[in-house]
Amino acid sequence: MTIHLYFSLIPEALIASMLGPEEFGQYYSTGHRYKSKGQAIFFEVDPNFRHEFFNIDEGFERCTPHPDGTPKNSVYISVYRVLEHIPVSALGKLYLSTAYGQTLGLSQADSLPEKDAGLHMYQDLTPINSLVVSAQEPQTYYDSITSQPAKFIRFPGLCFVELGLGALATDPVNGAVGDLPYSFMHHLREALLEVDPTGKQSKLVHRVHSLEFPYRMIKSGFYTGNGSDLVFYRMPSHEVLRRDHNSWWRSANL
Repeated sequence: MTIHLYFSLIPEALIASMLGPEEFGQYYSTGHRYKSKGQAIFFEVDPNFRHEFFNIDEGFERCTPHPDGTPKNSVYISVYRVLEHIPVSALGKLYLSTAYGQTLGLSQADSLPEKDAGLHMYQDLTPINSLVVSAQEPQTYYDSITSQPAKFIRFPGLCFVELGLGALATDPVNGAVGDLPYSFMHHLREALLEVDPTGKQSKLVHRVHSLEFPYRMIKSGFYTGNGSDLVFYRMPSHEVLRRDHNSWWRSANL
């Protein structure tokens, strides 16, 4: 049986598995017997990737079928400092699994998206899980806490997703909430009002924030970087998801 290598973001972990991406997404998000456990987000990693920080070969040796012949679901190779030791060149598709086990694969884009006017909101996924509003576009935001830190805080890499702000992106004071699902609207408006493109560039909304969020609120897509390298995984539009991935879309919005 083929052995796959996965880099999980919730939680951060490097995992060997005999399950293909869709089967792994089902297993990892719902567990055994389909008892809902929550969203799962993971990359498929090149199985030929090796780094002295990880005992990947030993993990593969332990990833063997069960006595009854069923595949091994998971062998945890590492749960610590995974991101910083995996170059973006070793990353394949990014998979998003709903709490009901439906899995959607995203390919790495050729380039970062065009700059967008207005304020941004970023959910950091690993190695931290902060929620931040910012006047900085994604590349600048990434650089400001990795390769070119503006403060003492610095990370070797970062995975994050941009979430939609709707009308608040351009009018934090009077912008209509619309269908924004956030339960902390008053606090969010206050944080956005403190952000100034010519002054304070970013503001923490929550220092430690739940890693689960409505997939429908993904604005552009996911960003992952290591050192000076940053890559982008574009999220399809709602129209494309409804048309081409209807089962996943319905599962994501239950």
